[in-house]
Amino acid sequence: MSETHATVTPGTPVFPPGRYGRRREPGRRRPLLLALTVTVLLAVLGLAAAKLYSQYGDPEYQGEMISYTGITDSRVVVDFRVTVPPGGSATCLLRARSHDGAEVGHVEATVTAESGQRHVRARQEVPTSARPFIGEVLRCRPTG
Repeated sequence: MSETHATVTPGTPVFPPGRYGRRREPGRRRPLLLALTVTVLLAVLGLAAAKLYSQYGDPEYQGEMISYTGITDSRVVVDFRVTVPPGGSATCLLRARSHDGAEVGHVEATVTAESGQRHVRARQEVPTSARPFIGEVLRCRPTG
């Protein structure tokens, strides 16, 4: 029996039997290939990110808070240590905050390491507009 307009639903193609070979099963997927492709792609992106960070990132400039003392109504003294490239210099942003967390003062301090040294210990006064509760080192970056 051959297909006619009455036996075929509209929109469904009709192929003569045996003429076009075996039809592919719908929805056949390869989950292992997909997982392998995603894993390789993530590994390549991770390696590219690591290379770019080591090339253009700034991991050598790192400020570390030691203590804050000398708190008055108009200042706080911040002791901090900075890691720089040997013999390099850095500019660090220091901040003073009040008890409620509001910033009451900030200052940029430039420190320079001696030849061959990587660590610089410094003390800087941060002038404030109100009584500070804490002094902090926000960030350090290359001078210039």
